[in-house]
Amino acid sequence: MQEAIAAGLFLVVLGIVVSERIHRTKIALAGAAVAALAGLISQEEAIAAIDWGVIGLLAGMMVLVWGTERTGVFTYVAIRVGQASHGRPARLMFGLTGTTALTSAFLDNVTTILLVVPITFVIADALELDLIPLIIAEVIASNLGGAATLIGDPPNIIIAGQSGLGFNDFLLHVGPPAVISYLVVTVGLYLVHRRALTPPPGRIEELGFLDASASLGPRREVGIVLGCLGLTVFGFFIHSALGLEPATIALSGAALYLLISGVDIDQPLLAIEWTTLFFFVGLFVVVGALEVNGVLEGITDWLADATGGSAAAQALGILWGSAIASGIVDNIPFTAAMAPVVDQLGGAEANWWALSIGACYGGNFTLVGASANRVGAGALRKAGRELSFMRFLRVGVPATLASMAVATLWILLVEV
Repeated sequence: MQEAIAAGLFLVVLGIVVSERIHRTKIALAGAAVAALAGLISQEEAIAAIDWGVIGLLAGMMVLVWGTERTGVFTYVAIRVGQASHGRPARLMFGLTGTTALTSAFLDNVTTILLVVPITFVIADALELDLIPLIIAEVIASNLGGAATLIGDPPNIIIAGQSGLGFNDFLLHVGPPAVISYLVVTVGLYLVHRRALTPPPGRIEELGFLDASASLGPRREVGIVLGCLGLTVFGFFIHSALGLEPATIALSGAALYLLISGVDIDQPLLAIEWTTLFFFVGLFVVVGALEVNGVLEGITDWLADATGGSAAAQALGILWGSAIASGIVDNIPFTAAMAPVVDQLGGAEANWWALSIGACYGGNFTLVGASANRVGAGALRKAGRELSFMRFLRVGVPATLASMAVATLWILLVEV
């Protein structure tokens, strides 16, 4: 009985999160409260179910992102990329999406989209181009770029917390297919939209009037935040050798920045996305109730039986199942529920990489598959442009299938 109630609670929480009728943080915390009050999970088990490493990693990076954003570095880079394109469609497409993908590998996808989209508006307006193909391409690039590293996408952060895999593990095992997928998908998007990305005669000169340097803050502030961010990223590369967790590296980098930058402590703390952190807290407790009551163990047994013990079948089942599910529901709660299942399966590391790739790539299937998709659509809506579910689907499905074809070959030829 408890098993059915725990499963039902998770499905209700998931359904409301997908519907967006209630803010996802509210429903996640309410679900956690119901789980504890109904005796589905004890107070001690609820605290233990929260992955504080994930919370710490996110909080530390949020402080560093805030510091970098306020210096105008991202705006400077985006304008320079636009100017370097000289209005040529290929340069513009690969310049903007490449910058987005690279940024998403080291910052979270939502922040990347929030930073890149306003600059894309300026560039598209100067060149009189249709915004929507560029924004869709950037969202897809953001999800693929975020898939390349431990810190690039929330599903990877969750997987790292559950599996104990390090930054370099992710870089070596999911980085190469992400790069290949980005190239394949972006070439396809360019071929489809190259005419729409060709500016009218005389508009290219408009880019020259944009002053990229004007967006930069004082050089001292730029140097401090880039230095702290660089040290933090370097720390991620060597954290295993140092015996430190990624969360320790991120929080140390944030503490160093706060110490030497001289900023008022209230400003970066207010900039932390507390709603996101509390969403994770509530979600971990709801998933913990599934684990405590044996729901995840049942899913593990079913998956093991369905694949007949075949390592390849198991990895491919997780890969494609994660991609399809993440296209229907947000990939964060899905990954939070599936990570303990993959952990209980044990055995090959390939299962972890299959879950990571499937959850991140599957976010490109539909407009609701990843948070970055909805943020991009919301920014367009504020600008008076509507990105419909079907328009995104027409691009997202072929893009996801192309990237999943790359992922399937990678899993079969390299990981299994």
